[in-house]
Amino acid sequence: MKHNLFPDYRPACQRLVCIDSDGCAFDTMELKHKECFCPATVQAWGLQAISKFVREAWEYCNLYSKDRGRSRFHELILVFDLLSEREEVKEYDFELPDITSFKHWVATTPVLNNEELAKHQDDPVLQRALRWSLEMNRRVEEMVQGVPPFPGVVETLKQLQGQADIAIVSATPKEAVRREWAEHDLMQYVSVACAQEDGNKTQCIQSLAKHYAPNQVLMIGDAPGDLEAARASGALFFPILPGDELHSWKQFASTGVRHFLNGSFAGAYEQERIEAFDNSLPDSPPWRR
Repeated sequence: MKHNLFPDYRPACQRLVCIDSDGCAFDTMELKHKECFCPATVQAWGLQAISKFVREAWEYCNLYSKDRGRSRFHELILVFDLLSEREEVKEYDFELPDITSFKHWVATTPVLNNEELAKHQDDPVLQRALRWSLEMNRRVEEMVQGVPPFPGVVETLKQLQGQADIAIVSATPKEAVRREWAEHDLMQYVSVACAQEDGNKTQCIQSLAKHYAPNQVLMIGDAPGDLEAARASGALFFPILPGDELHSWKQFASTGVRHFLNGSFAGAYEQERIEAFDNSLPDSPPWRR
């Protein structure tokens, strides 16, 4: 595990607000997953014969479950696991690709990114995974343009300017993160952009949080993994509820900013929002229910 990801980082404020990008600051989740990631997965892994079930599993894992927001590498394993137990897939007598070495790589690699995958030239499964991941990036670069931040994001950034440092904390490749934020002139508010190449979200938040006092670091996210990263780093958490993003940002801009800045965020205010967040996402796919 990396212990000091940003050795040159120097805080300008006494507080830090970390913000996830896809599905949290930007309404890009459905576009990326439905138009880019899932089609690339079907093609790269030869899943055309069961594409209907791949789409259902992919969208459940990545958009409509408590597993949303995890890295693409974790999500691929979750999708394959769901497909392997699906009765309809068994009836097609379809044999899924063997991704055993990929699972081992995900469980053991120090950082989940394309650079680490590229080191394994002698493993055809990992090389296939690299081609898949690069193709996903290519499709995003080609497709995802002109998607603005959710209403309330810019207002929030303006309120926090001079009151808190802003860090992007995302599992998305850095090129895409910087391009999407710069497209809408938001990098002016950002102190540091943490992305897939830097490490996981827990590692990134921990590396930054050490510069701040307790209860002075807040993570804003739309996925349970964001909450897990916040808790593992001793950070506070404000959820952006999937499907209710506009109201969530409006709520943070109207009350969340004030509670964070005056020190009353921890406790009942935070807990009420986390409970609503936990209730907003299922933990079982619809074909099981």
